[in-house]
Amino acid sequence: MNQNPNQDDEKNMSLIEHIGELRFRLTRAAFAIFFGMCLCWGFSEKLFDIIRKPIQPYLPNGGLVFTGPIDKFMAHIKIAFVAGLVVSAPFWLYQLWKFISPALYRNEKKMATGFIFFGTLQFILGVLFSYFVVLPMAFKFLMTFGGDIDKPMITIDHYLGFFTQTAVVFGLTFEMPVVITFLGMMGLVSQRFLKEKKKYAVVGITAVSAVVAPPDALSMILLMVPLWVMYEISIVVVGFFEKKKTLSESFEN
Repeated sequence: MNQNPNQDDEKNMSLIEHIGELRFRLTRAAFAIFFGMCLCWGFSEKLFDIIRKPIQPYLPNGGLVFTGPIDKFMAHIKIAFVAGLVVSAPFWLYQLWKFISPALYRNEKKMATGFIFFGTLQFILGVLFSYFVVLPMAFKFLMTFGGDIDKPMITIDHYLGFFTQTAVVFGLTFEMPVVITFLGMMGLVSQRFLKEKKKYAVVGITAVSAVVAPPDALSMILLMVPLWVMYEISIVVVGFFEKKKTLSESFEN
């Protein structure tokens, strides 16, 4: 396969240069998220009404409670941050792409649009999955466990912490096929490698689910299963691009 001479220079960057590039990309990604957060701040009240819906049926007065003067204000900041993270996904995914693209061949760099599009789509799907599937099931189990004599008084701070953690974790979880696919395109993993290491991946998935999922067994299972499915999808997608790359090289030869 023909390579651009500049590509070799990019691939031979020193460790210090890689760290500098990573810092530069992280800074720009942070600015994009901050801008998205500021944009969503004006809609935080409407977003709060949407975020409250999964737990609202289990609240005696239909609303959350707060115990500190700034709790509600901080709640709107958290809401704006999560919404800004979703809105700015194409921008921070673009920064991620710019960081990894020097290790790719010229024809693989043309996949930038697909990487950003599917990366954004997968992140949003993960957030929606947590909102429409994970949270309703988790609250139905947690809020009705042990009978209905005890009445919940859920604070805004605790609920938003739970909601934010769940949404971000599932959003990032659904990025797995995109990330592994491009690791495959960089030659760092192969379909054979992913299949051979599947049992280790399952152990790792279980451990990650236990650590990052909300502290209940149901949430852990609801995270572990999609992670496993995403890993299986990654194997198929990496294999597809390997075959495509082999055919392309055979035609060139």
